[in-house]
Amino acid sequence: MSESSNAAVSDLSSSEDRYSQLLMRMESIPFSRWHVKLRVIVGTASFFDGYGALSLAYALPVLISLWHLNTAQSGMLIAAGYLGQAVGAIIFGVIAERFGRVFGIKASMFMMSIMGIACMFAGNYTALFILRFLQGIGLGGEVPVAATYINELSAAHGRGKFFIIFEIIFPVSLMLTAQLGAVIVPSFGWRWLFLLGGAVGMILLPLFFKLKESPRWLISKGKLDEAECVIEEIEASTDKRLPVTTIASKPTVKANWKELFSPFYRFRTLVVWALWFSAYFISNGLNNWLPSLYKTVYKLPLKESLYAASITNVLQVVMVLACAFLIDKVGRKRWATFAFIAAGCLLLILFITGAKSAQSVMYLGSSAYGIIGSITVLLYLYTPEIYPTRMRAIGTAFATTWLRLASAIGPMIIGFVLDAKGISYVFVGFAAICIIGSLVATRMIETSGKALEDIAP
Repeated sequence: MSESSNAAVSDLSSSEDRYSQLLMRMESIPFSRWHVKLRVIVGTASFFDGYGALSLAYALPVLISLWHLNTAQSGMLIAAGYLGQAVGAIIFGVIAERFGRVFGIKASMFMMSIMGIACMFAGNYTALFILRFLQGIGLGGEVPVAATYINELSAAHGRGKFFIIFEIIFPVSLMLTAQLGAVIVPSFGWRWLFLLGGAVGMILLPLFFKLKESPRWLISKGKLDEAECVIEEIEASTDKRLPVTTIASKPTVKANWKELFSPFYRFRTLVVWALWFSAYFISNGLNNWLPSLYKTVYKLPLKESLYAASITNVLQVVMVLACAFLIDKVGRKRWATFAFIAAGCLLLILFITGAKSAQSVMYLGSSAYGIIGSITVLLYLYTPEIYPTRMRAIGTAFATTWLRLASAIGPMIIGFVLDAKGISYVFVGFAAICIIGSLVATRMIETSGKALEDIAP
């Protein structure tokens, strides 16, 4: 072998050693105040993502009367935001892979905030449909990129608890949006609900310029010196260290979305797509329609309808908290499987009893939503775990497009079923999706306690 060949092999070996050493240093750092600061900043984006996604549900009971919307139009208006989110997930997933996780988060935060303000000025159904679609592009981009970013900053030890406690901000935002919607809409009007979310999002945007880029993304791009600077900053935040086994890492490999369907990752991709579709078909179908169902089907007054619907998000927060503290012990696969089964049983009871009262829907339907809500948060933990850094953001983005499509299709189907068959058939449809979801969940791989590089080479 020539001297030049030997030198090339030596440089490659040296590069591989440094890649592994940097990753091992990251894995050895326990969660510290540095992680908490980043989690709080990114959490504000997730908060307003949830706020923006749900705000229409609490404006819709008023808009139905104001603009004389029929059931199909109401479903299409809900769907507009989710169709935009499907587009946004792909756009910002690609941006995050190419320009970095932090750039993707900042850009999506700006777009969802400015379009939220614009929604306030919609004067008719068509204008709001278009603006909700555009706002959805920003909403759809933020969450998968943020989930990827937080996952990449996490060590294997306790990653599930750390991540889900971060993600709890999303159901908390849904819960607070429900409470705010129940107060703001009857007292000040629906426009103020959109203005509040957009304006506060713009005020908080400068915080995101304090974020440090993901060292794992920097390493994957061969920017080892930049990655080491960030790792040194994290190390300086705590004197404690965790025991770490050797992590094998390959030098920079160019990302290609087609690898999602390579022999190694194809089955993972199909399973996780089915899980996203199943969980969000149920959760966002319920969440977006319940305020209107209480008012139109069960004839509750507006304020009482909005408060009744808000119970669903309170129960989701409770279930997500339980998931956070148990997920590393129970495991991702087991939690998802049994959560789908439990929710399906509750929804089936609603069908059998005919869902005759608002109270039965409030207790059984809200409980089912809370349980499914823990799966929706779990999927933001699980999906980034099963892909390597080179395609983690795009893999998560593609997966979340299925939640957007499910969230767009679900409300439309509910509208048609409600008109044709009645409320009880809506719940048996949800129960059937739960059964499918539980079967798919049995095919998940277990990722608890493993370094990301060991899960996805």
